[in-house]
Amino acid sequence: MDGPLMTLSGLTYTYPGGRDPVIDGLDFTISEGASLGLIAPNGSGKTTLFHLMMGLLKPQAGVLTAFGREVTGEKGFREVRRRVGFLFQDADDQLFSPTVIEDVAFGPRNLGMGPEEARSKARAVLLELGLAGYEDRITFRLSGGEKRMVALATVLAMDPDLLLLDEPTTGLDHETFKRLVAVLQASKVARVVISHDFDFLEKVADSMCSLVRGKIVMDEGLHLHRHAHVHRHGDNPHYH
Repeated sequence: MDGPLMTLSGLTYTYPGGRDPVIDGLDFTISEGASLGLIAPNGSGKTTLFHLMMGLLKPQAGVLTAFGREVTGEKGFREVRRRVGFLFQDADDQLFSPTVIEDVAFGPRNLGMGPEEARSKARAVLLELGLAGYEDRITFRLSGGEKRMVALATVLAMDPDLLLLDEPTTGLDHETFKRLVAVLQASKVARVVISHDFDFLEKVADSMCSLVRGKIVMDEGLHLHRHAHVHRHGDNPHYH
C-alpha cells in the first residue's frame, strides 16, 4: 500500500480519575518496513499507547488513521486487529485455548481458513519459532518463556502487516532469546517494540523513539550503551 501504515494525530488519553494526560497530543507515524524500538521509564504510557492503537482504550482526543482510513468505533478497530499483530505484555492475557495448536490456529480460523489449513499454518509458525512438538501441549502448563513464544506464534499466524510487541523477551532463556532475534531479523513486517533490553533492541530495531511527557520523540541517531547520558548524536537522555 502507499503511505504510512498507521498515523496518530493529536492523540490524548488520561487515566480514569487522573488529572494529567499520560498521552498528551501525541503524533506518531509508522511506515512500511519500519523497525522501531520504543524505550521509556515504567509508567510513562508505553503499553497504554499500544492499547490506544488497538482500540482497547478510547482516547479523549485525536485521530488514528490505519491502512489509509480514519478509524472510528469498534467496527473500524476490528479491521485494525486483523492486520496488526499485538503481543501483550502478559502472555496469559493472550492464551485461552486448552492446547497450543488450538491457540495458534484460532486467528487463522477467524480469517476464514478451514480447520486443516489453519492447523497447517499453525504448525508452520510453531516450527519457525522452534516450537515443533508443542502442538498438543497444555497451554496453562507451559513455562513463562514458552507461553511468551506461543503468544508470539498466535500473532505471527495471522500474517500481520504491522507488529506491536510489548516486552517480548520477558521470561525467555538465552537460546529462545536468540531464536526470537533471528525470527525478527528475518522478518520484513513493520514493527514497534517496547523493551528495556538494550541488547535486544540493538539487534531488532533500526531506530529508536521515546515517550516524553506524553509525546513521541524520535531519536534516530540513538546508539545503545550501558550507561546513562545524553548522546552526542541524539536529543534524548535514556537510562540503563
